[in-house]
Amino acid sequence: MAERSAYPSDLSDARWALIAPRLTAWRQTRTDAGVGGRTPTHDLREIFNAILYVNRTGIPWRYLPHDFPPYRTVYGYFAAWTKEGIFAELNYDLTGLVRDRTGKQTTPTASIMDTQSVKTSTNVPLSTQGTDAGKKVVGRKRGIITDTLGLLLAVIVTAASVSDNAIGVDLLNEATTRHPTLAKTWVDAGFKNTVVEHGASLGIDVEVVTKNPAIKGFSVVKRRWVVERTLGWLMHHRRLVRDYETRPDNSASMITIAMIDNLAKRLTDETTPTWRDT
Repeated sequence: MAERSAYPSDLSDARWALIAPRLTAWRQTRTDAGVGGRTPTHDLREIFNAILYVNRTGIPWRYLPHDFPPYRTVYGYFAAWTKEGIFAELNYDLTGLVRDRTGKQTTPTASIMDTQSVKTSTNVPLSTQGTDAGKKVVGRKRGIITDTLGLLLAVIVTAASVSDNAIGVDLLNEATTRHPTLAKTWVDAGFKNTVVEHGASLGIDVEVVTKNPAIKGFSVVKRRWVVERTLGWLMHHRRLVRDYETRPDNSASMITIAMIDNLAKRLTDETTPTWRDT
């Protein structure tokens, strides 16, 4: 690792040890296959640190500090890891480790699903945007499904105009592919009969949980608070406060990277200072 002053988003040695095997094996496989045309020279840890820096601070790629590898190189790795599912694999591996550490089975059986509509930046293609009529948001919609600890099991990013039902069906398909043990999920009233019926076809009991109409203002809703807390965790990563990604799959990767950061810290008992900290 190159000598430089550390940024708060940098990986510690302990967190890098959790991530390094997957990235090192990926690079070695490409090198053995002759992909890229030349021997890689940039440090994988520094490349991942640069991606975490963008994810945490929200800066454009070309604004990366000069003590990181060149931004084009960093983005190239980010795009390749997105395309080849490396971020999803890291999230899957670390989720299993966290669940095991908390005394749960590594494969979840229960989940919670929700969506979040966010505004987009000016560089996002109009073809990947839409209007969420209910929330009056022009931009994109994120669909996530988590386990009962709030750990990410699957994520999908679409235009905000796409219905929760359509997103829910795709989320269940993706989540059950990676986690075939899923048998239960809780959702809000935005997910209607289509998702319930599709869940049944997959062997998943989809339960719609609604807020008690007798309670005015904020109230904690059964099970759904878990996924809503996860969405709150994501907002600590400024790149996710608004959707800046040209491609929806890159946007989904940014969400996954935020959760990888969260998972690695859970496993090493570390935290990153936020604006609330003194």
